[in-house]
Amino acid sequence: MIGEWLDIGRVDEIPLRGSRTVQVAGGDDIAVFRTGENQVFALLDRCPHKHGRLSQGIVHGGAVACPLHNWRISLSTGEALGEDRGCTPVVPVKVTAGRVLICRASTLKAAA
Repeated sequence: MIGEWLDIGRVDEIPLRGSRTVQVAGGDDIAVFRTGENQVFALLDRCPHKHGRLSQGIVHGGAVACPLHNWRISLSTGEALGEDRGCTPVVPVKVTAGRVLICRASTLKAAA
């Protein structure tokens, strides 16, 4: 499955400074984020702290704030920022011709 990409829709379907959730068969959801600078990132949709749904958090700069306890998670690395410790898996994502694609092998592995 290496190199297989799943087309999840147009980039403009993800609101600026917002997210969209993609369901992965048999596993966790993937949160796909679009920053105010129009960059796209994807993470497993759970905070490493209390497993809050990151897709429901507020995107600011290159991070998302967990809606449960306000942990800030880097969109590029999945690492908790500041004094907090923990990491959520990053899913490879790319934008091609205005379409958002996530790596299918990564999503299935991350969901296992």
